[in-house]
Amino acid sequence: MDERIQHEIAEGLKAGSPEAWLRLHEAYARRLWRDVARLTGADSAHVADIVQDTFLAAAQSAPGFDPRRGPLWAWLWGIARRRVALHYRKGGSSEDLQRAKRWWASLDGRRRDMLTGLAEAPPEQFASRELATLVRSALSGLPADYQMLLAAKYMDGTSTKQIASDAGMSPSAVDSKLARARQAFRRAFVKVTRPLRGDVL
Repeated sequence: MDERIQHEIAEGLKAGSPEAWLRLHEAYARRLWRDVARLTGADSAHVADIVQDTFLAAAQSAPGFDPRRGPLWAWLWGIARRRVALHYRKGGSSEDLQRAKRWWASLDGRRRDMLTGLAEAPPEQFASRELATLVRSALSGLPADYQMLLAAKYMDGTSTKQIASDAGMSPSAVDSKLARARQAFRRAFVKVTRPLRGDVL
């Protein structure tokens, strides 16, 4: 979405324009649903709740939106990320996460090789349901801009050039930020997979 259209929608949101809300929804609802589902692994009912809560919260905070601080998607995804974090705090996926941690602990020496691969090519290139759960949990703790970069690059296969264009950054700046995002992901993954009390490694 180009800057002119974003500006038009932003001004409409501040004014409470129904048309602006419709344009925002049409532009981002599908992407929001997809990215929330990736982070939560939740069923469609939970994803729908998070997406709906996100748009409701966006409606409340729209008067304070400042396009100089970033694009519409970054603002909307920041709101969604807080809703995803709330989902995790409520423990909706805690049982799956604990099961995934036990699975990870059972891998013994194979974990080091897998983690090296994850650091270079995160998240859902791995078929294991348990690993996907751990990856989602690690991603949910990263800053919104890191989540967006990693998802665009490694989940959607978007080129660095296209990411740079969408984010208003240079390709070299994207590469640099992606490197930091991968490092942050690796640290978050290590934290998420710390052994449970009583686990024997």
